[in-house]
Amino acid sequence: MQWLTRFWVLRRICKFYRGFHPAPWHQHCQSLSGAGAPRWNDHTVPKEFNFASNVLDYWTQMEKTCGLQPGDRLALILPRVPEWWLVTMGCMRTGIIFMPGTTQLTARDILYRLQMSKAKGIVTTDTLAPEVDSVASECPALKTKLLVSDHSREGWLDFRSLVKSASPDHTCIKSKVLDPMTIFFTSGTTGLPKMAKHNHGLAFHSSFPLCRKLLQLKTSDTMWCMADPGWILAILGCLFEPWTAGATVFIHRLPQFDPKVIVETLVKYPITQILAAPAVFRSILKQNFTRFPALEHCCTGGEALLPEEQEQWKRQTGLLLHEAYGQTETGITCGNFRGMKLKPGSLGKSIPPYDVQIIDEKGNILPPNTEGNIGIRIKPARPIGLFMCYEDNPEKTAGVECGDFYNSGDRATMDAEGYIWFMGRNDDVINASGYRIGPAEVENALAEHPAVAESAVVSSPDPIRVEVVKAFVVLTPNFLSCDKDQLTKELQQHVKSVTAPYKYPRKVEFVPELPKTVTGKIRRSELRRKEFAQK
Repeated sequence: MQWLTRFWVLRRICKFYRGFHPAPWHQHCQSLSGAGAPRWNDHTVPKEFNFASNVLDYWTQMEKTCGLQPGDRLALILPRVPEWWLVTMGCMRTGIIFMPGTTQLTARDILYRLQMSKAKGIVTTDTLAPEVDSVASECPALKTKLLVSDHSREGWLDFRSLVKSASPDHTCIKSKVLDPMTIFFTSGTTGLPKMAKHNHGLAFHSSFPLCRKLLQLKTSDTMWCMADPGWILAILGCLFEPWTAGATVFIHRLPQFDPKVIVETLVKYPITQILAAPAVFRSILKQNFTRFPALEHCCTGGEALLPEEQEQWKRQTGLLLHEAYGQTETGITCGNFRGMKLKPGSLGKSIPPYDVQIIDEKGNILPPNTEGNIGIRIKPARPIGLFMCYEDNPEKTAGVECGDFYNSGDRATMDAEGYIWFMGRNDDVINASGYRIGPAEVENALAEHPAVAESAVVSSPDPIRVEVVKAFVVLTPNFLSCDKDQLTKELQQHVKSVTAPYKYPRKVEFVPELPKTVTGKIRRSELRRKEFAQK
């Protein structure tokens, strides 16, 4: 059981980080929390901050050397293995900007990310190394390839050997809070993924005591965050939150999502907290299990949670299911804190330093119980934790600024007590089991198949995943009389082969034409309304 071995490897690593005792940085945080604590402002936020140094260097030293320099970009595409943590920390120590990605990326996805980011390095495993090699010649900036493997590969540096030979004398760089730290690729409604750039403030926000009310991890806790390592939730739930608290991180590779394995793991091991998408909890509820003996707290986010699912989880496990909300651009924005009054179906309240309001299209704050956009105040000061910008895309960056607020594009209401109630999105992004999928990516993949004249991709309701990808396809003349069931399977496989597998359309409907505006733009909103009207 390879994953079990890896779990204990990380437990050994985490012994260095557990039990966060008072240190200068910790004392500074304590002075900014509790009763009478000052509000966040320029005086309470230090000019310099680096999670690897200010928080983790209190416990141990770790370094890797691979020829990259501060400011260089490194694509980080690893599964749930201890090396993911080591690479992430090594990047923060050296000032290298890391760019997480899911292991479901294809050669085309990797090519796009390497070219757009001008990445000078990439670290991955045997599985994706051939994909990288197939596109490396088209990436002139790529200089360093690091392999996490038990085997060598020509043209690749062995990551584990580098770690063993690294000097213990390295001193962590002195980074400023506003210095770039990481880039996440986020899907949008039009075009290809955007690069959401975050600074070290993302780690500062996550490690600040006022922001840790959501989980309230203790040194005695064992935390299992099931988020894909390519998403921002993994950085928050698998690294910043637990290691700031000195908690143990539990790893399970879960190469294939299997609710039976998840249930067996929760029964067998002393896991006290879990963080996962609602789809995970739905799948667990369909299994035959008794209560989990060690589990104390459950948190979910990434998609809408139904009140009846929350109630069912409480009946079955005896535990409350705390919902949180955030985006790639924001990290965790609001949530139901541990110990606070829960209102089933609510996203909870805003998390400091975010001032979350419901706004109209001009940035005006709306009255309680009025539907509008979830907005985060960015003026007069941009809050720590919010993304810096969409890299190399000032138009998109400006497009989400709405008066004094960042416009999330998500619709919600807020009641008189400050609880936020999610209504839906005002864009076309599909949220399937916590994976945000831009329709343009799927449509571009479908367009390459000779049977597809044009297509429109929208979200469609699903009892397990809440939403799945559905493609409306107009066929070319040569394929009008073909076997539609067989063609559906062929199109699904085609999308899997040219883009990340999780993006393939689980539903396909062949139509004679697509609804369009007078200027020829596809009206995805009309198709989506019809889908959800049939729910």
